[in-house]
Amino acid sequence: MNRLHILVTLIAGLLPQLLLAQDAHFSQFYANPTYMSPAFAGTTMQGRVSMLVRDQWPAIPGSFVSSSLAYDHYLAGMNSGVGLIAVHDRAGSGALRYTSLTAQYAYEIQLKRKVFLRPALQLGYVEHSVDYSRLVFGDQLLRGGDVPTYAQLDGRSIRYADVGAGLLYFTPKLWAGASILHLNQPNQSLLDGFGKVPRKFSMHGGYRHRLASPVISQHAQYLVVAFNYRAQEKYDQLDLGAYFERNPVYFGLWYRGIPVFKAYQQGYMNNDALVALIGFFVKDWRFGYSYDLTISRLATATGGAHEISTVYEFADKRKRRATAKRRSIPCAKF
Repeated sequence: MNRLHILVTLIAGLLPQLLLAQDAHFSQFYANPTYMSPAFAGTTMQGRVSMLVRDQWPAIPGSFVSSSLAYDHYLAGMNSGVGLIAVHDRAGSGALRYTSLTAQYAYEIQLKRKVFLRPALQLGYVEHSVDYSRLVFGDQLLRGGDVPTYAQLDGRSIRYADVGAGLLYFTPKLWAGASILHLNQPNQSLLDGFGKVPRKFSMHGGYRHRLASPVISQHAQYLVVAFNYRAQEKYDQLDLGAYFERNPVYFGLWYRGIPVFKAYQQGYMNNDALVALIGFFVKDWRFGYSYDLTISRLATATGGAHEISTVYEFADKRKRRATAKRRSIPCAKF
């Protein structure tokens, strides 16, 4: 093995550590809340299907494209919620890929009338891989396109189980929760070494306030304030914002950063992005679009981030009425 091969091997081993130190992030985190915590599984009248697609930093070659597809269901007779979520993350011109399929279970405890606590667990199966054929290495350029020395590494992948837990408290007007993912800290190294997936901690919550209107309207209007704080190894971030909803329209603004308590370096505040959100509701369907306006030093180079969400919630009329009398779920829609 020559020195160039050794260098390529070292870089290939470090890439998963550098690029996957943080999980994929969605700005519309409440459009697919089971990705944030398994405790949200079944926080519907009956069933929910949600899909999100995010294109982050499209102006940079090899941008991050993340997508998720989730289904969760409320089992009223068992005071339980179940969920299944698939996530795919692609980075580095498609070379580095992460795919997971996770099953979730939450048990709903009624503390008093319309006040609930939901402990939850999840178990996932993950495949982490890198496609070396989509990368260009130095020896290819030197040899004029000959087969590079990384060829014997092509197709490397690793599979592992992943465990997480969550807790959610909610009343008709507010909710608060926390989750810890990657509890078992599985090995994600694509080589023979060990590169653990760091645990991810999240705190989230919000408040739904019904606004008075001088005009009698068929649809109520609300102001929803919500936050999501997450930390994974040395990286942490806070999303804080609010949106207005009046069926069939939703719109809002979010801020991402921790400017007061943390700085990238002295004199450089931790400001990441402003997120503008707009959505609309058509019967049992919700559609949302958000754009991340980067406000850090990367502002002129990234192209921000685009995110689209589609959510379908369903329940037959009899179950919808019965569930609404017993429990009211205030959680944000996007």
